[in-house]
Amino acid sequence: MAYRRSALMEERLASNRERILAAARRLIAEGGYREAQIAAVAAEAGMSTGMIYRYFRSKADLFIEVMTAAIARELELLNEIAEGPGTAKARLYAAVESFTRRALTGPNLAYAFIAEPAEPEVDIARIRVRQQLGNVFKAILKEGITGGEFPAQDMDASAACIVGAYTEALVGPIAPKGQRVKDQERLIQSICDFCVRAVSQPINPSGKR
Repeated sequence: MAYRRSALMEERLASNRERILAAARRLIAEGGYREAQIAAVAAEAGMSTGMIYRYFRSKADLFIEVMTAAIARELELLNEIAEGPGTAKARLYAAVESFTRRALTGPNLAYAFIAEPAEPEVDIARIRVRQQLGNVFKAILKEGITGGEFPAQDMDASAACIVGAYTEALVGPIAPKGQRVKDQERLIQSICDFCVRAVSQPINPSGKR
């Protein structure tokens, strides 16, 4: 007869997993990926390191799950903007602003998700995240092109460039030893303006607009 876990056991396992993920996220938010060592996560969650390894094979696996959950929420917020009212340009600006503003509010977490040195499997997960973010901007671009707000263009390339532009622009300001920006509002506006302008004004082969 196959062993079946009771509902209570399933609930306890799920609860332990959530405690681990919450502890890891807190540590990453406070000090980045480098601070979320398994021993530190175990201490934060009030568990043994052995218990952590019952749920996650490695620090990288744990971080990827933390990132996946955070990005799912991020995508939720961005899709609300993308599917909301207003012109395509206004929604594109608002979506970039939304991500940028939250990144500057939680720099350690954002840096860990975007650029902090990590294992190869984490970098692969980051690529998937960028593709998911790109899909949001691709949807906005498609509507904008159809409505005549944006010129015809390669939407996949343009969406990827938008994500690349605003994430790269954030790396310095959110890096642990980076230079914190005094005028964050100006930085946010500059990033948003650049992203909208980049997909709004085509350049012909001669280089003239």
